[in-house]
Amino acid sequence: MKITKNVDRNIFRGYDIRGVYPENLTEDVAYTVGKAFGTHILHIGKKKCVVGHDNRISSESLTEALLKGILETGVDVTYLGLVTTPMYYYACILLQIPSGVMVTASHNPKDDNGFKFAFDESGNAKGKEIQDFYEEVISGNFKEGNGTLSQYNIKNEYIELMKKSLSFGKKKIKVILDPGNGTTSIIAKEIYSKFPLDIKVINGKSDGTFPHHHPDPCVEENLEQLKKAVLKEKADIGIAFDGDGDRLGVVDEKGRYIPTDQYMIIIIRDLINKVEKKEFLYDVKCSKALEDEIEALGAKGICYRTGNSYTKAACKEYDVPFGGEYSGHVYFRDKFPGFDSGLYAGLRILEILSNTNKKTSELLKNAPKYYSTPELKFSSPDDKKNAVIEKVKEYCENQKYKILTIDGVKVLFDDGFALIRVSNTGPNITARFEAKNKERLSEIENEFTNLIHLYN
Repeated sequence: MKITKNVDRNIFRGYDIRGVYPENLTEDVAYTVGKAFGTHILHIGKKKCVVGHDNRISSESLTEALLKGILETGVDVTYLGLVTTPMYYYACILLQIPSGVMVTASHNPKDDNGFKFAFDESGNAKGKEIQDFYEEVISGNFKEGNGTLSQYNIKNEYIELMKKSLSFGKKKIKVILDPGNGTTSIIAKEIYSKFPLDIKVINGKSDGTFPHHHPDPCVEENLEQLKKAVLKEKADIGIAFDGDGDRLGVVDEKGRYIPTDQYMIIIIRDLINKVEKKEFLYDVKCSKALEDEIEALGAKGICYRTGNSYTKAACKEYDVPFGGEYSGHVYFRDKFPGFDSGLYAGLRILEILSNTNKKTSELLKNAPKYYSTPELKFSSPDDKKNAVIEKVKEYCENQKYKILTIDGVKVLFDDGFALIRVSNTGPNITARFEAKNKERLSEIENEFTNLIHLYN
């Protein structure tokens, strides 16, 4: 392994470092990132960090290179080994070591990998912090030292955290779990077996090639096996997790996908009379149905920009009891430390079901109704996609549309919305459209997809 200045700037994204192995993310890049990370945290007075990795095929070798780089700066490392990202988060909290790196590409394709990292107590690096860190990586100006490596097993403490923050009722729920062969495969069944549940697991063998489906539970086509299993087994609910375990997807007893913004309605309905502060945070992608429901419950909604690093930090800043985003990240701060865990989020809806006679689908009874598209992706080069958003913004201003620009362009109509934004995890533009009826939805979608194609 050697220090390299041949580091692709495009892998330094909005929320993390994420590239394709071994094209623009290699062991030499990981080693160099480790040297830069150790140097950076020493500069800000930190001497220790935590490191873990997911189950992707390239994760072990990239982690080995990363560790070597960090240790050579004189930083001491607590190494967790193979863990989910939420297990890594909890280790940082429990050990009171805020600096750390999780080697993962989350829900990206199997050949991708990357680093989620935190320098200090402010949480995962994001935005300008990551761009500035790129300059440190390619500078080659690194500290020298001999750090120590110690290993730590967080599993038992993580399981105890789950157990102590949940109160299941007498009703036994039948649940199908789909880890998608991702990292939750190593612990999902063990954790869920601690509760009065009837559990069946599909795609439960840890396999970083994700042989059965892409590890993104918020893309409905990835849930086809889960839907069929729920119907076949006559289960009460199906729950899927992403590649590194920080997100979830839910299927009701009828085999229908429940988008995260609908899941959030279920949670907020349950929480509304249990929390003192009746404020909840959601991202710009979420349906107006969620905003309407929060308002109907007499609570306050806070609309925020998309991005796990941003929404989690905002939930802490605004001190809300619960928040989340459309992509499947949700943050419980009522009786849980506030980091995103797909396994815990799944247990929370199971806890609700165990304490009611209602079926999963009935938990959304009388929820506001809108017609929405899923999140749509349009390929767009990283060096071009921001210009496309600017063109869309100019168009909207010329049309005198009411817009929200906290994250891309969200066009607010009386009967729906159009959201067009750049992806911070890949060379894409993402869009989502919503309206009160199907005809209007089609109109909005056609207007703005044509614009994207025109400017792209």
